[in-house]
Amino acid sequence: MFAKLSLLILFFAVTIAVGIYSRKHATDVNSFVLGGRSVGPWLTAFAYGTSYFSAVIFVGYAGQFGWRFGLSATWIGLGNAFIGSLLAWVILGRRTRIMSKHLNAATMPEFFGKRYGSQTLKIVSSAIIFVFLVPYTSSIYNGLSRLFALAFNLPYNVCVLGMAVLTGIYVVIGGYMATALNDFFQGIVMLAGIVAVIGSVLSGRGGFFAAIGKLAEISGDAGAPLTHPGVFTSFFGPDPVNLLGVVILTSLGTWGLPQMVHKFYAIKSEKSIATGTVISTVFALVIAGGSYFLGSFARLFDNPSIYNSETGRIMYDGIIPSMLSTLPDILIGIVVILVLSASMSTLSALVLTSSSTLTLDFLKGTFLKGMTEKTQMLIMRLLIVFFIALSVILAINPPQFIAQLMGISWGALAGSFLAPFLYGLYGKWVTRSAVWASFVCGVGITVVNLLHPFINNPINAGAIAMVAGLVVVPLVSALTPKLDRGDVDAAFSCYDEKAMVPSRVALPDNSADN
Repeated sequence: MFAKLSLLILFFAVTIAVGIYSRKHATDVNSFVLGGRSVGPWLTAFAYGTSYFSAVIFVGYAGQFGWRFGLSATWIGLGNAFIGSLLAWVILGRRTRIMSKHLNAATMPEFFGKRYGSQTLKIVSSAIIFVFLVPYTSSIYNGLSRLFALAFNLPYNVCVLGMAVLTGIYVVIGGYMATALNDFFQGIVMLAGIVAVIGSVLSGRGGFFAAIGKLAEISGDAGAPLTHPGVFTSFFGPDPVNLLGVVILTSLGTWGLPQMVHKFYAIKSEKSIATGTVISTVFALVIAGGSYFLGSFARLFDNPSIYNSETGRIMYDGIIPSMLSTLPDILIGIVVILVLSASMSTLSALVLTSSSTLTLDFLKGTFLKGMTEKTQMLIMRLLIVFFIALSVILAINPPQFIAQLMGISWGALAGSFLAPFLYGLYGKWVTRSAVWASFVCGVGITVVNLLHPFINNPINAGAIAMVAGLVVVPLVSALTPKLDRGDVDAAFSCYDEKAMVPSRVALPDNSADN
């Protein structure tokens, strides 16, 4: 217990110290929200990765999908690394940084408003973020309850309040730079922790090959598409169709999530993009790949504690804690710090995104026009406190629909924003009507399916919403009036500006030799 408490106190001390240190980097709106657009590759890559993966992934998704898909769940981690991280950086990173600075846009709604020339688009997109992003924060606490009870015998409410207060302190004081620095520190903890945990858990089952052998003996569940020994060690597992839906939702979804795309706004330089791409991909391979790989052995830890005593149904959130319960105390302490790190980094990204969006995109342009920098900073800090308090209330006393809403939040947000953001960076042909159609499609599919299910799996509903947006935007753009050509050319002029680069990046112009 002394070792576990020492780790926890050290973690808290470093976190608060970083917040205090970062005060000098949070003197105006640009520095508070974007770190002055001068954040280096390591901080940006770790901020991206730690915002991506939280307790929801490590405790909830890894346990649930590992149980359902076996070793094939590792495909989810690989998708997160190569689609959600590598391709996201390659396709979105540079263009997002260039155009967002050119348009002087600090948030995704502000990008929509200026890129498509519509104040209403900006306001509506900020409302979508508020509805689907803020409640999402409450799910971050869920993975902590069992782990803290396991390590410290602390009540869930105490864990929630402690994490919320600590996160609020460093985000309010230091803004984006404090978040980025803490994400770097927390990311290192996550990397070391996941490697140690996987090795310890598998050694408890006789090692990797022995664990594979035992898993191969287990057949699928009744009613599953495939049921025979070895199905949980097969290449695509017992349910490849639903596996694909999870890969799409958790990987492609990052392209349209405002708290993820926001990281590209703050990149410092071209070198930072190249370096950050590699770091982010490796980070995702270790964390996401490791989490789902660990979860894929869930059925080897089947025991009565993971079932609801009244209904007999399996409690997926209890699988990973059950797997960890046999570890030495010091490793359990490391796991708690790992999950706390993942959760706080994601929570800080969510509340910073929500507060900046509501301040800059909703209040500033509608109800409180002409706000000074000082006023904007004050309102954002107050809203951070408000959003954290709201997330605590929802986490401690969740209404019944919250659990469902959390499952569809990625689908609603990415289904609405992915297509108009991606196409808006590359194509001059996207129309304002097409953006509206994407918003209606993304929110419509997920909400209607929530109220009147026509797609039996909310994960698949979210994946379908994303793909539908990618199809709807080009179709509607082809049938609706184009934007003013001069405005569009002005937005894209940033890509034509000349930049001096080394010859290893681009060949010199031949005319220079004449």
